[in-house]
Amino acid sequence: MRSLAVLASLVLIFAPGSPAMAQRAPGPKAPADASQPKSKSVVKAKPKAPAQAQAPAAPTPPQVVMPDAEKIVLLVRTTLLTLNDALRTGNYTVLRDKGAPSFRDANSAARLGQIFASLAASGLDLSVVSVMTPQLSETPILDQAQGTLNLKGYFPTKPTQIDFEVLYQSVGGHWQVFGLALQPVKAPAAPQVGSTQDGSGTKPE
Repeated sequence: MRSLAVLASLVLIFAPGSPAMAQRAPGPKAPADASQPKSKSVVKAKPKAPAQAQAPAAPTPPQVVMPDAEKIVLLVRTTLLTLNDALRTGNYTVLRDKGAPSFRDANSAARLGQIFASLAASGLDLSVVSVMTPQLSETPILDQAQGTLNLKGYFPTKPTQIDFEVLYQSVGGHWQVFGLALQPVKAPAAPQVGSTQDGSGTKPE
């Protein structure tokens, strides 16, 4: 009977879900074994997180420099001659392709044809600009922040004067068309030649 009681006791203690399993009375503490070293609480410093590498600074864009007078003449001539080819052929693809990226995004070849339709219908011939020097009516404006160059002036052709305004943008070190406006106007009358008391006069150069 005693063995049965012990067996029953064991069942009560270790049976899963029994109260003895959850609330077991603590037995007497075993004496500490002096021969075993006491465990030490070691506080380890947390390893420092590796410092995040700073993102490399953005490369400084190349400084935009004001072109010299010869370069300005070449820029305006090239732009107007390209426009002249478009006016004569009706194909504005080359004019668009020579523009800055923003100019190309904003203007299809068909849209450029609509913008310059009245100019093409007027029969204006811009080929004369290849042998004439443009006159600037305002000082060139260079915008370092935007990388743009604004040129405004005219070609002193007669009887029709060609007024222009061209905005260029520096792209990869090259000036490309960013905006273009052209207006043929009546050329101003030549100044009157004054005469002296003896009837002689001076001729304009």
